[in-house]
Amino acid sequence: MNICFFHGSRPGRFFGCLLLCIFLMMLMPHMVRAAEVNELGITEDEGPNENRTVINDPGTAEDRGDLRELNVANNLTVTYQDGEGNLSGTLRILITLTLIALAPTLVIMMTSFTRILIVMHFVRSALGTQSAPPNQVLIGLSLFLTFFIMNPVITQINDNAIRPFEAGELTQTEFAETAIQPLREFMYGQTQTKDVRLFMDIDGIETVENIDDIPTRVLVPAFMISELRTAFIIGFLIYIPFIVIDMVVASTLMSMGMMMLPPTTISMPFKILLFVLADGWSLVIGNLVKTFY
Repeated sequence: MNICFFHGSRPGRFFGCLLLCIFLMMLMPHMVRAAEVNELGITEDEGPNENRTVINDPGTAEDRGDLRELNVANNLTVTYQDGEGNLSGTLRILITLTLIALAPTLVIMMTSFTRILIVMHFVRSALGTQSAPPNQVLIGLSLFLTFFIMNPVITQINDNAIRPFEAGELTQTEFAETAIQPLREFMYGQTQTKDVRLFMDIDGIETVENIDDIPTRVLVPAFMISELRTAFIIGFLIYIPFIVIDMVVASTLMSMGMMMLPPTTISMPFKILLFVLADGWSLVIGNLVKTFY
């Protein structure tokens, strides 16, 4: 039995040639390196400085200035400011990309989006429709209503912060303080005092003299709690007429002896009819928007 790759079957010869080619490819870089070393007349342990990453050998530094020159090829320098008190362009780009990634979270936490979306879901649940309107429609409607409600705040930020900053009239610190002020005023107007007091007690703040003394880290969670409470109160009020319809339909079916028929099957068309005849979307959205003014 012949076991040699080159004298056996065709698969054996093929794999033998393949292994030989791989071996030669692995050996070729070392052969080329050895030829270069022999031509230059140097050993493997030394080489010309222009081909080396480490300019000076480790341990040869005498002061801080020498430390920077030991391995200049591997240094990474990040400039914090540009000499005028502003962040450098690299850090500004990094902060901008971070804010873009956090934009959805900021929209949810510091605008009217949360209240609107929760109320829209309550309306759909009260009607009894499982997926009409779908989530994409509710989120899109809530987003555009948020832009409509927050338009005065956005305009104020643009006029008082963005334009002066682009004109060079404000530093970056002044820009951040000026831009956050309209949002703070909006959130404080929608936040209940007991929610602010709750987080102030948790943070260890006893008393404040005015709104500006309330930290943003206290105002934002207090605003979120107040928005959730208000949204659930509105959702409860929306549920009341639809619960009455469910009770009337259930009582009617029970009096007729149709106890095996689910009441929601009969009540859902009546709830949709009542909602359409009363122009429910205009009533809900109109009064919901008015709660922010």
